Amino acid sequence: MDRPLVSVVAMAALALALGIAPSLTAQEAADTVAPEPAATGEATWPARLAPALAAKAAGEPVTASRWMIAAANPLAVDAGAAVLAHGGSAADAMVATQAVLGLVEPQSSGLGGGAFLVWYDAASGAVTTLDGRETAPMAATPQLFQDATGEPLGFFDAVVGGRSVGTPGTPALMQAAHDRWGTLEWPGLFDRAIDLAEGGFAVSPRLAGLVAADAERLSRFPATRAYFLPGGVPLAEGARLQNPAYAASLRAIAAGGAAAFYSGPIAESVVAAVQGAPGNPGLLTLDDMASYRVKERPAVCAPYRGHEVCGMGPPSSGGLTVGQILMLLAPHDIAALGPDSTAAWRLIGDASRLAFADRGRYMADSDFEPVPVKGLLDPGYMAARSGLLAGDDALPEVAPGMPPFDFTLNWADGAALELPSTSHIVIVDAAGNVVSMTTTIENGFGSRLMASGFLLNNELTDFSFRSHVDGVAIANRVAPGKRPRSSMAPTIVLRDGAPVIAIGSPGGSRIIGYVAKSLIAMIDWGMDPQQALDLPHLVNRFGPYDLEAGTTAEALAPALAAMGYEVTPRDLTSGLHAIAIGEAGLTGGADNRREGVAFGE
Repeated sequence: MDRPLVSVVAMAALALALGIAPSLTAQEAADTVAPEPAATGEATWPARLAPALAAKAAGEPVTASRWMIAAANPLAVDAGAAVLAHGGSAADAMVATQAVLGLVEPQSSGLGGGAFLVWYDAASGAVTTLDGRETAPMAATPQLFQDATGEPLGFFDAVVGGRSVGTPGTPALMQAAHDRWGTLEWPGLFDRAIDLAEGGFAVSPRLAGLVAADAERLSRFPATRAYFLPGGVPLAEGARLQNPAYAASLRAIAAGGAAAFYSGPIAESVVAAVQGAPGNPGLLTLDDMASYRVKERPAVCAPYRGHEVCGMGPPSSGGLTVGQILMLLAPHDIAALGPDSTAAWRLIGDASRLAFADRGRYMADSDFEPVPVKGLLDPGYMAARSGLLAGDDALPEVAPGMPPFDFTLNWADGAALELPSTSHIVIVDAAGNVVSMTTTIENGFGSRLMASGFLLNNELTDFSFRSHVDGVAIANRVAPGKRPRSSMAPTIVLRDGAPVIAIGSPGGSRIIGYVAKSLIAMIDWGMDPQQALDLPHLVNRFGPYDLEAGTTAEALAPALAAMGYEVTPRDLTSGLHAIAIGEAGLTGGADNRREGVAFGE
């Protein structure tokens, strides 16, 4: 008899910064993380996923010939797989998967958040990107996250409560994708999530550990406290958790489409929670909800080793920054150096530093600020910047470049904190359509406010808390209706116009490094998706080199330090999912640092 239980070990670091004093800088806050509690016991996953979970545990990829899905929780994967098995498109499966993720992994994504989606259409060969990022309320000002003296608020002083909540975009994005590419009827895509919400599901080890670690903040608001700390006690691993309010919200959306979210009782509950948050109310209104729109954006594609690496453009910095890293590395023989070479990681680390310097100055919502997208990926500009990588030691300092553009830019360098949370979905359907979608409520558990059964985002804290530096404006400052800059990097890689890789990850601003590393591992080092995702992380954004603690990455620390880097071992909680598409079929992987799985037929 098949066992329906598969043991899952939580291997990641807690995606929350605990006990951070308001005096800490944003960067110090981002680097203050508590280890995630180790999981004990078992979680009940669908029995048919057991072989795929066993393959992941053994470091082996999953293969399939018709379709494949990878996402952050096996219950969500099972829901998407059921849609694909019944002939649904990747867009249909995404809707079903997201609906379940918002229930079983509520700390990372859901109806109260936003998402970016990259789509490859098998019939036309076109790559389309949809922006479902949250927007600032129309009453917001550049001083939203400043105190009475004009100084930035402490991070969690801004996050917890209504001030940080932007207009959610995920429901509208789900509807927009289905309207364009769905093949099954919309209402039925919510059936699995509704059944789980009404009948209950077993709390996973990861969710239980995260609730326990964030219990104080979760206890500040009655609805959130009642759900995550029933009777004042954090949810226990394996406990059966029901969410009838979430089921009711899904039923309304199934019957009335996304419009049922943006007006009527659900919208009213969201606005009431935001405006009524004790101690830290927000500005969101019913007009903000009703006026939300998903936007189609041009895909950002960068050349690399005969491939086109296509991702999301502004307001995400993901596509541009991943693209810059790869273009900066293109003149260098990373393949010959190999994954154990400190010379390779010096090149990768300083390429990332150069790209992050440009990101900090130039990247923001292009509806509000003139972002030099073409200039940042200009081959001549990239070649000149790549020349800075000559030598054997770490660059002593890194500054933004001056990309070619036909308008005047005079931005100050901005900083915005993105802590590691979020989730990612990759799907290839039987028709050859591909979706890569990164979805989030920003910080773990978002604003900690709940409405109608789901958590609300704290996405507005992805804006720069400062609006100016020495009188010079910061591109990523708050403005009414503006979308905050993101690091989310949903990516589809093409070769000769056909998709060969779909990939993405959660992880705050380290998402960019996680995705770039995994692409290098697959393209340069010939790794399969599971090998690439399991490869230890080495991430450099602003100078210090983060090495994944407890892995072989730590062995490179002395050599990197000798090159001039400040080296810091730390837990790096990625949640990568990837599918490689080839003539022999589909090969997928899921990050062993989280509970996700790749599955296909």
